[in-house]
Amino acid sequence: MKIVVTGGAGFVGSHVVDEYVRAGHQVLVVDNLSTGKRENVHPEARLVEMDLNDAALFEFLKQEGPDVVNHHAANSSVSLSVREPGYDARQNILGTIHLLEAARRASVGKFLYISSGGAMYGEPDYLPMDEGHPSKPVSAYALSKHTGERYVRLYGEEHGLPWVSLRYANVYGPRQDPLGEAGVVAIFCQNLLNGTAPEIHWDGEQTRDFVYVGDCARANLLALHGGDGQAYNVGTGVGTSINTLFQMLGSIAGQDLAPRHGPRRPGDVRHSYLACGKIERDLGWQAEVGLYEGLERTYRSLSAGRRAVPMQGKL
Repeated sequence: MKIVVTGGAGFVGSHVVDEYVRAGHQVLVVDNLSTGKRENVHPEARLVEMDLNDAALFEFLKQEGPDVVNHHAANSSVSLSVREPGYDARQNILGTIHLLEAARRASVGKFLYISSGGAMYGEPDYLPMDEGHPSKPVSAYALSKHTGERYVRLYGEEHGLPWVSLRYANVYGPRQDPLGEAGVVAIFCQNLLNGTAPEIHWDGEQTRDFVYVGDCARANLLALHGGDGQAYNVGTGVGTSINTLFQMLGSIAGQDLAPRHGPRRPGDVRHSYLACGKIERDLGWQAEVGLYEGLERTYRSLSAGRRAVPMQGKL
């Protein structure tokens, strides 16, 4: 297959590109490199530097004629979405619409949309949260990802565009940048490499579903050949507290640092983890990399490129 991966120079998208290339597919990466990195792109994939809202997007898809568009490109920063909701909407909502319209006009065969099960459900009515759980976004980012998925469904219903939506839990792994709006695992790893303790919001007993990036990439491979018209959670089904996460990483790093605790952030939910039985039944996917093993891989990856970096984020 010929596959276009938007955001394929980013953290998760680049692992998806790697998985597709290993499977023998022809991959084109569309990325504006605002947060993605050229060095993340597989050497057998072709990088096209372009923004989702670029007027040339349709002509590019028409000329290339991809079988599949895999849409990873997005503003993924919750705090930036709060500070600049207009920017978040332009990238995550208008960018998705522009891509959908280009895909429709170019007769793309299938559209894979990346959503956020860790954000769009909001405060849980029950745990673990399955795909039927009400969506109650508590941030502009969560709302924009939910809205994007609704547009994908609409294009499927109105224009016959086959689609699958993958709702990621909290993804971690190699290539996750510990700077800026990084995920908690990457920040913890950098703290440990620096020998400094992080400040954790709340009491640290809030739980999240941490899924390894390689497992997410494998879900994208399986979604090429099934699941049309369905949304799937992609997680482990297990909630891990932030305190436990830091303790595990401290053990891996051989350090015994005591974190500091700060106030709860507005909108933080107490517990969040996903039910993933649907994707196992339909596509045969389940998380394979255990948390400790995945954390070891992530820490080793960051340690290999070790650099002392001042950390300003709170967790």
